[in-house]
Amino acid sequence: MTNRITALTADEKGNIFDVPEAEGVGRIGEKFFKLKPDDLIKLPDSADLMFLPDRKAIGLKRGEFVPLKGRAVSAILPQGYTRTHLPAYKKNPHAKYLPLYGYTAVVLYRDDLYAAAIYTDENHKWNPENYNTRDLKKLIRRVKKDLPDNRIVEQVANCSLEWHCLTAQNLFYRRWECGVPTSPTCNANCLGCISLQQSECCPSPQSRITFKPTVDEIANLGIYHLSHAPESIISFGQGCEGEPSLMAENISAAIKKIRESTDRGQININTNAGFTSGIKKIVDAGLNSMRVSIISARDESYQRYYRAAYKLDDVKNSIRYALDNGVHVSLNMLYMPGFNDETEELTAWKIFLNELPVNMIQVRNLNYDPDAFFAAMNMTSDNFTGTKKFLRELQKDFPALTIGNFSHYVASDLR
Repeated sequence: MTNRITALTADEKGNIFDVPEAEGVGRIGEKFFKLKPDDLIKLPDSADLMFLPDRKAIGLKRGEFVPLKGRAVSAILPQGYTRTHLPAYKKNPHAKYLPLYGYTAVVLYRDDLYAAAIYTDENHKWNPENYNTRDLKKLIRRVKKDLPDNRIVEQVANCSLEWHCLTAQNLFYRRWECGVPTSPTCNANCLGCISLQQSECCPSPQSRITFKPTVDEIANLGIYHLSHAPESIISFGQGCEGEPSLMAENISAAIKKIRESTDRGQININTNAGFTSGIKKIVDAGLNSMRVSIISARDESYQRYYRAAYKLDDVKNSIRYALDNGVHVSLNMLYMPGFNDETEELTAWKIFLNELPVNMIQVRNLNYDPDAFFAAMNMTSDNFTGTKKFLRELQKDFPALTIGNFSHYVASDLR
């Protein structure tokens, strides 16, 4: 066994090899760094490995960062882990966009594979072993029989079997958080949208819902899940839809109808929170929790990513209204090493959190091509703190803030 951290490469067939003469390298922003043992964790069992086409791996030889002969290799981490370094590579001029995954540096260390990441949350509910079981198709047939002619059931059944969506599957397993897609339209055009991408970019990993569910379709599914499932949550705002608050009329009417039937469980919305009047209607109807997608606490950077029909101030107004009305608010922080932890971003985040004391930050590895991301965000600064220090600083300054990766069941906090 050796304590040397060595680079990895892949051949054209995807076979992975270590390069003993080259030390392992990671990337933050546009800069390369020699990886150290305290940067690394053992590669999680449920992680995947992927080689990066048209990109040569970078290794450290005799103190210099040099391209290696093989393709770069990346780890794709499961939820619960936050990457600290991107893979280091040199891109060929003709290279196409990478698919929408969260690319993480991976190396050989102590005769095993290690990733540049930290363990940030644990939740057995999202363990892949709990999903895609042999009886899933039978359970789908049961719910279709219980809720006939409900188009949302048809949508999430397809998401369960084709896209293997976990929140979709929970409806059929009768447990935990269940996705309730409602909106075929959106008020943003996010770089990393997973349900709609421009043809010249990377393909979307999911298909967006094409219809507007009725109040009864939403309410009947909500009542069904909240009545049957332990620690039940229904969530508007899924990967297969646009912005749910644009369907505020139907969602708010459905929430009222649900609460006339049952007071069990938690009603949640995953949202960009840019449509404040819609958020207010949904909050007033009886919303329990809200998770807000956000990448930056600065106006210009926010707009570069979301390319939205609203402003960051609208998002803040929505969050403020939700907090004032007792809603449990989380930020779904889309995270890219070298961007969120840039020093001006960190300062802006502290101002944001002082102004809006949200309950939780869920750190999510942003699924996007790093080079395309930094180009689109017009990054000019390489003055960053690093992921570990970034999260430590937020926790130190806001000790009541929960920092993790998963939505938590918050029944004790519900209004």
